[in-house]
Amino acid sequence: MKRILVVGCGDVALRAIPWLVRRFRVFALVRRTEAVEGMRRLGAMPLLADLDDRRSLVRLAGIADAVLHFAPPPAQGRTDPRTRHLLAALASRPSLPQHLIYISTTGVYGDCGGAHIDETRPARPRSPRAARRVDAERQLRAFGRRCGVGVSVLRAPGIYASERLPLERICRGDPVLRAEDDVYTNHIHADDLARLAVLALFRGRSCRVYNAVDDTELQMGEYFDAVADAFGLARPQRLSRDEIALRLPAMTLSFMAESRRIGNRRMYRELRARLRYPTVSAGLQAARQSFTLQSLLPT
Repeated sequence: MKRILVVGCGDVALRAIPWLVRRFRVFALVRRTEAVEGMRRLGAMPLLADLDDRRSLVRLAGIADAVLHFAPPPAQGRTDPRTRHLLAALASRPSLPQHLIYISTTGVYGDCGGAHIDETRPARPRSPRAARRVDAERQLRAFGRRCGVGVSVLRAPGIYASERLPLERICRGDPVLRAEDDVYTNHIHADDLARLAVLALFRGRSCRVYNAVDDTELQMGEYFDAVADAFGLARPQRLSRDEIALRLPAMTLSFMAESRRIGNRRMYRELRARLRYPTVSAGLQAARQSFTLQSLLPT
C-alpha cells in the first residue's frame, strides 16, 4: 500500500493526513480551489473534484491503493448519490483499491430506548439523515463483495474536540432535558476517530462494521453539564420534553429523540485501538488546558 486517496477533507481528515503523508503518497479530494494550497502545505497532493459532479471524478480511477471516505451524503433525500458517484469512478478501471474505509454514524441504529447495543444490532434509521448513511453503507458493502475490495465501516457518534464543544449553546442558555426524560448519547474525540480510520486501513476486516465510540456512558444533559463545569459556566436549565419543544429548533430536538448505549469491544479487540481520550472527561481536560475561555466564546 503506497498511495492513499482521502475523500472528504474536513476536520477528521485533517487530523489523519499529517500522519499519512509521512508514510504514503496521499491524494486529497477537494472541491474548492481555496483548499488546494492548504492540502499542499500538509504534504498531500490536492485533486480538485466534486462528488456531486461525476464527470469531475474521472481521475480517481486507479489512482490509489486505499481510500479513506469521510465525505457526508447530501443534506436531502434518503440515498447517497455522492458515494455512488465515487464508487463508479473507482470501478471504471481494472486497477481497484485494496481497502476502503468509510466513516458512517451510529445514528443508523435509530432509537434503542437507552439499551446497550453492539454491531449486531440491525440498522433501523428513523431520520432521512441516518437513512442516507445506511444507503451509503449498503453501496459500499456491495462494492466490496462485487469487486473484491476490503471495505470497513466506522460508525461514529457525536464527534467532539476542543473546537467542537457546545459552548455557544451553553452560553446562549439553551436548555437540556431533565434526567427522567433524557437520552443516552455516545462520543468520540476527533483525534481518536482519525486514528481509528488509519488503524482500520491495516487491521479492519472486510465487510465489517466497527462502533467508533469511547468508554463514556452519559446522558445528553450530563455531557452538557460536564462541558459547562470544565469551563466554569452555569449548567444548562433542565426542562421536560413538552417544555423543551417550545424552546429548541427541530434539528436540535431530533438528537433528543434517540437513546442508545453503544459498545466498543469489537473496536478494541479487532482494531487493537488505544484511545488517547478514552472518556469525555479526559478530552475536556485536554481542551481546557489548550484554550482559554475567551478564545473559545463568541464576542
